[in-house]
Amino acid sequence: MIRHTISILVNDQPGVLQRVSGLFGRRGYNIESITVGQSEEPGLSRMVIVTIGDDKTLEQIEKQLYKIIDVIKVVDFSLKPMVARELALIKVKAEPSERPEILGVVETFRASVVDVGPTSLMIQAVGDTDKIDAMIELLKPYGIRELSRTGVTALVRGNV
Repeated sequence: MIRHTISILVNDQPGVLQRVSGLFGRRGYNIESITVGQSEEPGLSRMVIVTIGDDKTLEQIEKQLYKIIDVIKVVDFSLKPMVARELALIKVKAEPSERPEILGVVETFRASVVDVGPTSLMIQAVGDTDKIDAMIELLKPYGIRELSRTGVTALVRGNV
């Protein structure tokens, strides 16, 4: 089983996200991550979906996606050099005495503190999924109060 990062260019229309995600659900394919936003072309949006499956599974997904009228282009980034990033906001319990240790973790991961409360810090981290996972693991002992992750967004490197 391989992790696939799929880019789907779609018409920016109501219901497209539901039809695409519904296709995955009906076929029994799990979506690990999904992000959607404007693309470089007006009227088109880019979806980036991370899923796990073999090459045959991905081929089936791709064929089914092209049956959806609003799908313009489907590209599997998994075998191409790509830049993939995720954003996480992590609110951590942080008494004043613990803050220097937490700030050490923040610095190590090149993250930043975006909010300071009387007993908490909110940290913004950007990076690949493994980096975000590692940072969360190191922050767990301090007490994670809230966590929000965007999911993966990606583009192929260079002029491809």
